[in-house]
Amino acid sequence: MSLRLARVNELIKREIGSFLSTRYRSESVRWTITSVDVSADLRNATVAYSVIGEEIHVREAQHFFRRHSGEIRKEVNKFVVLKYSPKLHFVRDLGIERGHRVMEILDELESENSTSRDK
Repeated sequence: MSLRLARVNELIKREIGSFLSTRYRSESVRWTITSVDVSADLRNATVAYSVIGEEIHVREAQHFFRRHSGEIRKEVNKFVVLKYSPKLHFVRDLGIERGHRVMEILDELESENSTSRDK
């Protein structure tokens, strides 16, 4: 990935996060934009988000991004001037949840080891 594309990714990520935190503060309190990957031709962008909470919050986030992707795209394009305005595709990032689960498993193993040593 070129340096320019990396800067565009970071800029779009920052603008989406800023827009969500100002315009949709109450809805977006459980969401985090984790990454943006803009295609080389600048026509499409995959926006990964993470959700904190239960499955109902995940469904709410999916519904929100499906419903408001055009508005978010329009707002981002006011601040990020590119030859083309990329179409935003929102996908859930499971990395944080997986990392949390790994930490839970490690904690369980550690507690099992400490109880077996105490016996």
